[in-house]
Amino acid sequence: MQTFTLFKRQDWWLNAAIFGMIGASLVMLLSISRQLFIQQLAWATIAILVIFIFAHIDWRGLVAYRWIIACIYLLSVFLLILAYFFAPEIRNTRAWLVLGPIQFQVSEFVKVALIIFFAYFFSKRHVGIARLSNIFRPFVYFLIPAIFVFLQPDMGTVVVLFCIWAGFLIVSGLPWKHIVTGFLIVAVVVTAGWFTVLKTYQKQRVIGLFDATYDPLGVNYSTIQSKVAVGSGGWFGKGFGQGTQVQLGFLPEPGTDYIFASITEEWGLLGGTLVLILLGLALVRIIKIGFHAESNFYRFLCLGTTIMFLIQVAINVGSALGIFPVIGITFPFLSYGGSSLLINAMLIGIVQSGAVYRSLS
Repeated sequence: MQTFTLFKRQDWWLNAAIFGMIGASLVMLLSISRQLFIQQLAWATIAILVIFIFAHIDWRGLVAYRWIIACIYLLSVFLLILAYFFAPEIRNTRAWLVLGPIQFQVSEFVKVALIIFFAYFFSKRHVGIARLSNIFRPFVYFLIPAIFVFLQPDMGTVVVLFCIWAGFLIVSGLPWKHIVTGFLIVAVVVTAGWFTVLKTYQKQRVIGLFDATYDPLGVNYSTIQSKVAVGSGGWFGKGFGQGTQVQLGFLPEPGTDYIFASITEEWGLLGGTLVLILLGLALVRIIKIGFHAESNFYRFLCLGTTIMFLIQVAINVGSALGIFPVIGITFPFLSYGGSSLLINAMLIGIVQSGAVYRSLS
């Protein structure tokens, strides 16, 4: 009886949005490749179970044990170090730990660990957020894993981690003069990084962003094909398995980086809009759960989850439309990938726990 009560008290609008995106992902992956569909179906089944299991655990007591929060963060750093020294090179990066037939992308866990860690940190210090120490210390906590992620190399995840840190500062009530100063500092650092840190292929992607005619058969090829896919889909799309860019192999990575373009080609603007509506519904429900949470920790956890999902979708969709350079960021619950799906499911489960046990109290 108690289990059924907990099950019923979940936010089912949030579940509906998440399950809707997972369903859309599976249909699109079936159109792209039966093998990808079967693999993602297995991960999706596990992910849904994870949501329900995590939702039934009362995570509110977590904030009382600082050492647990610290261990989660330190574990993420340890896994990054392990990946740096022992992970095989896959797609020119050392980002996956391989356990038999399973490949686990460590940087996905790092995102969640940083959200949990920052939720704890800022729940205690958001009142004095204008103090330099409350800005610099979390920056160091961001920088440590970011360095190892950068060395993989995975610039896309570094950008997401930076946005998580910056997002937590902003929602904590950082004064506007500090925000403007921060943007100026970032501009200086980015300029310096252009000449000292970015590799040639990374610079070419940025150049291609502002010049659509630059290297159309090289760095701009995938963006051009993505735009063709989005534009040719029209209002209602070409139909299941009928997308020429997807089915004929013109669109690179149609199930991951460009899955939004794949959906828009076969399902049209209507399908792409529906996916974004499902995402918007999920974000609204997460914010609502955070708004009604009993503790600052849960409020910041929900805000951090929203920030991460919003940033990833903005970059993923922006890359498909040629607004942002392609940096390999997935669309949560839509893009192919077990690590991303499982970690995102864990976050949703923890968020749902806040709705379940708030209702019971």
